[in-house]
Amino acid sequence: MSLQAQQFYANGKVLLSGEYFVLDGALALALPTRLGQSMEVTPSAEPGLLQWRSFDEKNSLWFEGFFELPELNCRQTNDETTARRLADILQDAARQRPQLRDPATGWAVTTRLDFPRDWGLGSSSTLIALIAQWTQTDPFALLEASFGGSGYDLACALSRGPLLYQRLRGTPQYVEFPFFPSFRSQLYFVYLESKQNSREGIARFREKVIHNPQLIGQVSRLSADVIRAADLDTFEAVIHRHEDLVAATLDLPRAQDLHFPGFRGAVKSLGAWGGDFVLLSSRQPETELRAELKERGFGTMLPYDQLIVPPPVY
Repeated sequence: MSLQAQQFYANGKVLLSGEYFVLDGALALALPTRLGQSMEVTPSAEPGLLQWRSFDEKNSLWFEGFFELPELNCRQTNDETTARRLADILQDAARQRPQLRDPATGWAVTTRLDFPRDWGLGSSSTLIALIAQWTQTDPFALLEASFGGSGYDLACALSRGPLLYQRLRGTPQYVEFPFFPSFRSQLYFVYLESKQNSREGIARFREKVIHNPQLIGQVSRLSADVIRAADLDTFEAVIHRHEDLVAATLDLPRAQDLHFPGFRGAVKSLGAWGGDFVLLSSRQPETELRAELKERGFGTMLPYDQLIVPPPVY
C-alpha cells in the first residue's frame, strides 16, 4: 500500500433482471450507476491509528471511528454498530494483506456517497469495493465474509458498464455487455420512498424456493430476452413475464399492482422486492409523468441516462 494520498471510486448498482434467482445461478443483467462512492486515503501523522470518516451526499458527517493498529479495535466512534461492521471488514482485509496492521503507520480515510444512504444503490457493496481496491485484496472474499449475497452489486462497483452476471458452482462470473436500449429515453427509475432490507428478502427467497433448475433456466431466458428486446413493446412484454414469475414464486404482489394501479406502462421491481427503486416505462412526456408520480406520492424519478453508466466505447 502506498504512503501517498490515494483516490478510489466504486459504482452503485441496479439489478435489472434475475433478482433473487441470481443467488442460485440464474443469468442476470446488472447496471452500474453514475452515483457511487469515493474514498481518499492519506498517511496520518499519528502512527498506530486509523481514522475513518464517512460523509453522505449532502456532505454531512454520518460516521466517524478511530481504530487502533494492529488489532483494529475501535477506540472511539459515533456509531457502535457501524464501527463493529467496519472493523470486521478491515480485519478480514488484514488477513489477506497484513500490511494494513502495521502499527508504525497511521491512516486517515474519508468516504463520500453520491446518493442518499436509504436509496439502496449499494452503500455496502461500494464500501467493500473501495476497501478491496485500497488494500489490494479479493473483493468477493471480503463480501462473502461480511454482507454476503450474490455479488452482482460488487461486480457493478468494479465494472466500466452494464454486465451479465452469473454464479457458476458458487463462483462469480461476469462480463461487460453493451446493453444500451434505443428506447431508454422512455425508461425511468422511481424511488418507492422506503428501503428494503436485502437480507430479509434473501431469507424469504430461501424460505419459499428450493433450488429448482427449471426456474433458474426460465429466469436466465428472461434475462436473455431483456437484452434482445429491440423495441419498447417487446421489452415491456418481457418485464411483465419476469414480474409474473417472481411474484408467483415468492407469493408477493407485483409492484405495479401494489404501487401503480392503472399505470399506463410497465413497472419492474429491482433487487429485493418491496422497497428501493423500480423501473418504469412510459410513453408520456417526462413532465406529465413526473406530475402523475407526484400525485401517487413518489417524488424521486431519475431518467435512465441520468442514472445508468453507458457501455464503454471500444
